[in-house]
Amino acid sequence: MPERSLVIKVTVGKEDPERCNQAFTVAAAAVASGVPVSLWLTGESAWYCLPGRAGDFSLPHAAPLADLLAGVLAAGSVTVCTQCAARRNIEADDLITGIRIAGAATFVAEIMTEGAQALVYLGRFMIVNSLRCYLPKTVHDHGLPSG
Repeated sequence: MPERSLVIKVTVGKEDPERCNQAFTVAAAAVASGVPVSLWLTGESAWYCLPGRAGDFSLPHAAPLADLLAGVLAAGSVTVCTQCAARRNIEADDLITGIRIAGAATFVAEIMTEGAQALVYLGRFMIVNSLRCYLPKTVHDHGLPSG
């Protein structure tokens, strides 16, 4: 049986702090549990690949984003989307040590690996593999629809 792994893509940043923090929290918890994790920073979350940016993020009653990111980097991988980095004029020399820039082909290769589970945290949706779950903006209970 292949080893299970988790590939998490987060597309939101400070404009949707709960969803952003959820992605980092799940990634850090999985790493702490010994699960191989690949965290992808895309869209507005791409800014957190830069030194000091995660430290500027704040969400009451949540672990500091910088600590969560450090936890993932310690035993997992963190990747910034090539196009997202380019749109923000972020270059490889700008990144926190250990973070890489890679594109869609690399993401597809990771999520197609046998045993991989993909989670995508979007502004209004969370996609689990090929299932799309609508999440109203008011729902922020780890991806479970209300009612």
